Amino acid sequence: MQRTQSVLLARLARVNPTAVFLAALVVVLVALFAPGIIGGGLLLLLGAGLAALLVTTWPVQRPATRVLRLVMLTLLVGIALVKIL
Repeated sequence: MQRTQSVLLARLARVNPTAVFLAALVVVLVALFAPGIIGGGLLLLLGAGLAALLVTTWPVQRPATRVLRLVMLTLLVGIALVKIL
């Protein structure tokens, strides 16, 4: 598992941050304008990806960054649930 995680982290380090930001922005905008459960489902998928990233990078983040990321994840999941319901 350690080997797989280090390969994943090396891959993440090579990703263009601007491209990731723009892709996430497009997904969020599509999800917000999509009707009900479709938009909520997209937001939940984005939240699952964010949660996976949070778990992977947790050991190397400062406490302030951890709190901010947890708040963002909570907001994203909350908005998704409101949109679904």
